[in-house]
Amino acid sequence: MAKINLLPWRAQVRKQREREFYIMLGGAFVAAALAVLLWVFWMNMRLDDQDARNNYLTQQSKELDSKLDEIKRLEQTKAALTMRKQIIEQLQANRSQMVHLFDEMVKTIPEGARLNALKQNGDTLTLEGFAQSNASVASYMRNLDGSPWLMHSDLQKTEAAKASEKRDRFSFGLTVKLTDPDAKAKAKAEAEAKASGTVLPPPDKTSKPGGGAAGAAPKPPAPAAAAPAEGKP
Repeated sequence: MAKINLLPWRAQVRKQREREFYIMLGGAFVAAALAVLLWVFWMNMRLDDQDARNNYLTQQSKELDSKLDEIKRLEQTKAALTMRKQIIEQLQANRSQMVHLFDEMVKTIPEGARLNALKQNGDTLTLEGFAQSNASVASYMRNLDGSPWLMHSDLQKTEAAKASEKRDRFSFGLTVKLTDPDAKAKAKAEAEAKASGTVLPPPDKTSKPGGGAAGAAPKPPAPAAAAPAEGKP
């Protein structure tokens, strides 16, 4: 006999398929939820790592700012020390100049003139005083120009003074340059050579190290060499 299944097998198959579908749907949902959780956890780790990097960079930036401020303070201190060193070196170099200056002030002032004010600005001296006559002022300027430590005297003013004493008939003001005796002698030699049309040889340019010309003295200018010839007939 043929076996005939009278049970509702189609409904059972449909229920089985529906059960499998819901199981697969639940598995997909669980897998998606796990994937989302893993993605969120990974992104949170990356954000925490980036925050740590940002905090490190911020801290390093603050340390660099503090170091830059310290460098600026050190540069200011260095500039102040350099300026102080230059002032000390200048005072050390000009230590003997003041002694010679006051000595020349005593030597150069003539009879009939006196000073009442002296001001220095760099290498320029401003002298003010009284004189008995304009000839005394002119003599004073000649003496200043003849001093090895002073040069280029320039008369600024001379006028009649309102004074009761006869020796203070004129008030004068003049400026004069401080110089070194060697520099003044060199400038004078160059001026004399220029006036006579003689070209002075450049110093130490033709001499070679170890040669005989290294210690040789420069030749005197032409006017000094020709001076004895003035007495010849």
